[in-house]
Amino acid sequence: MSKASRAAKVVQKVTPGSVIRTIIQAGQAVPGPPLGPVLGQRGIPIAQFCKDFNERTKDIKDGIPLPTRITVLANRTYELQINKPTTTYFLLSAAGIEKGATNPGHEVAGMVTLKHLYEIALVKSQDPAFVLRDMPLEKVVRSLMGSARSLGIKVVKDLNAEEYGVFLKEREARLAAEAEAKEEELAAAAKKK
Repeated sequence: MSKASRAAKVVQKVTPGSVIRTIIQAGQAVPGPPLGPVLGQRGIPIAQFCKDFNERTKDIKDGIPLPTRITVLANRTYELQINKPTTTYFLLSAAGIEKGATNPGHEVAGMVTLKHLYEIALVKSQDPAFVLRDMPLEKVVRSLMGSARSLGIKVVKDLNAEEYGVFLKEREARLAAEAEAKEEELAAAAKKK
């Protein structure tokens, strides 16, 4: 193998200017999988990255998912861009639920008001994805309505706290009954084997 072909292989391994897009929870970057191997392949010092990320997100509540863009430079350094939390996180928090609907369109997992969507849109409109497109606030709200629909979250004009509390309790009871029925099905299937 000639020196030129060996040099070409080395150059192919390091891809300067590559971009890694990932969602990392605030204050919880660790060198282990899935983040560590991805950074290690690109030659980024993993411990330094985790320390830098956790330092930059120390003012944010731990566990909030943050879309992160890591640009790997040719000299094996990186530029870190941390965006606003994900739309899904905001919608689930506003609805007061942990998980979306298992069958969106046929099941309502929670409800949010238009006022909630407007407040979320004010925050999300500062995201680079919306800033680059120069989207007006109305289109950002419509985008959020589509995301809410895909999560099984119903958008309403007004929402009474007591009625919504009753709705959430009924949904919780229904989910518990469904989980119990699934466990019984699995137990019956295991006995047949």
